[in-house]
Amino acid sequence: ASITAKADYEYLYDKPYENKKTVRVAGPFTVESVSFGYEPGADVLRDVSFTVNSGEFLSIVGPNGSGKTTLLRLLDRILIPNLGTILLGGTNFQKLSRSDIAKRIAFVPQDGSLQFPFTVYEIVLMGRSPHIRGAAFESHRDREIARMTMEQTDVAHLADQPIMRLSGGERQRALIARALAQEPDIILLDEPNAHLDIAHQLEVFRIIKQLNTQAGLTVVSVSHDLNLAATFSDRIAMFMEGELTALGPPREVFTEEKINAVFRTRVLIDDHPSVDAPRVTLLSAP
Repeated sequence: ASITAKADYEYLYDKPYENKKTVRVAGPFTVESVSFGYEPGADVLRDVSFTVNSGEFLSIVGPNGSGKTTLLRLLDRILIPNLGTILLGGTNFQKLSRSDIAKRIAFVPQDGSLQFPFTVYEIVLMGRSPHIRGAAFESHRDREIARMTMEQTDVAHLADQPIMRLSGGERQRALIARALAQEPDIILLDEPNAHLDIAHQLEVFRIIKQLNTQAGLTVVSVSHDLNLAATFSDRIAMFMEGELTALGPPREVFTEEKINAVFRTRVLIDDHPSVDAPRVTLLSAP
């Protein structure tokens, strides 16, 4: 399934999609001199500063252990920086309520394990909870948004299945559907292509990119697939050992020298055969 109709965006957002960038935009996501460690004296991230522009698709790449997932948790205020500040639209993150953040930011974690036998429909409908006041039940609009996001992520046929019975890829698509059902201004994705087959990897990225370009959704995605990141991203943030080492368009960041230095492996960089993006080919270890 893919997004094809303007009416789809009108369900996902309060205003028609062509107006979203001026009506619903969250403002820039600014990280100012942020450091974080789970234990004193052992920083996972050190003095990180950058801005995610409104309506941008930013991919975060780097070796295992470079702080990528920790950064996403900081951007969702699951974690609080030890040093530095995170601003959303100029407002200090720590001044925003959890409810305010949930209405503006959706987070799809890398580990989609769930311990309760909710159905896929129930899981996706949970994405509407930030918009439901008090003890009220979900509305017809809430149910329609859940239905639509299940169709977009190709899990509608699994609506009545317990989430625990699904494959890893099916669970991942259900969690992405739940995130989209939040109608966020910003979506944080921790390896969204994990557990997905090739066809669904491309389809999920296309859905996210369409919402990014046509509805102004701001996307921050952690990815180990450099070619998917290069194809769909406006900019790449490359991390190594907790530090931001490069930030810019894919062609500026994905050079043979930078990838060799960060990933300790030899690659060939050439042009993608069908899109305007660099292509990364693994050669061998140095």
